[in-house]
Amino acid sequence: MKVTLFATCLVDMFQGDVGKATVELLERLGCEIDFPESQICCGQPAYNSGYVEDTKPAMKKMIEAFEHAEYVVSPSGSCAYFFKEYPHIFKGDPIWERKAQALADKTYELTQFIVEVLGVKNVGASLKGKATYHTSCHMTRLLGVKEAPMELLKNVEGLEFTELPFKDKCCGFGGTFSVKMTHISEQMVDEKVQCVEETEADILIGADAGCLMNIGGRIDRKGKPIRVMHIAEVLNSR
Repeated sequence: MKVTLFATCLVDMFQGDVGKATVELLERLGCEIDFPESQICCGQPAYNSGYVEDTKPAMKKMIEAFEHAEYVVSPSGSCAYFFKEYPHIFKGDPIWERKAQALADKTYELTQFIVEVLGVKNVGASLKGKATYHTSCHMTRLLGVKEAPMELLKNVEGLEFTELPFKDKCCGFGGTFSVKMTHISEQMVDEKVQCVEETEADILIGADAGCLMNIGGRIDRKGKPIRVMHIAEVLNSR
């Protein structure tokens, strides 16, 4: 099966190990990986800031970059979800609405693809430690991916799992929200870090680079001994 990787900006610029883990994991599961070098930002930050028309050229660039793909897989629920929004944004445009819908229909978040398309619930991962999992807003509430990460994590050998209190609460990142509403965002992420501490977990796992960057940054600044890992890194652990 040929998979085209939608790496996302944060993975490309800040979390290269997540991209590497994603590729290695999918290859181990029998996938052939394709990476279009013409991919850029999906446009979500600018779109969410109200620059709808200014964002459309970037969206068209992304549609063209992935037009050849059989499956598009991303290690980010938020970015995968935004591809699903493209048909609504281009609604009424006979050419680009059709192309946007084709992209939306073949786009999957990583764990969603592994469980729902490949039909795999145990990837043979092994990681010793006590962990908790942060459910990101876009991935769970908008993309609707809730069970797939849990199905995969419960089969990681050696991993002791504890549910995160108030797991449905936002971490305060919210893309440009954390920049525009800094003080509110800071209080939200402090609450999230406190919840992580209450689990006594030594590993915090998530499936969105933005959330992990936000929570992980706060954990680091507070000097907490908690390791932050993307779920791709966990599932690629042997």
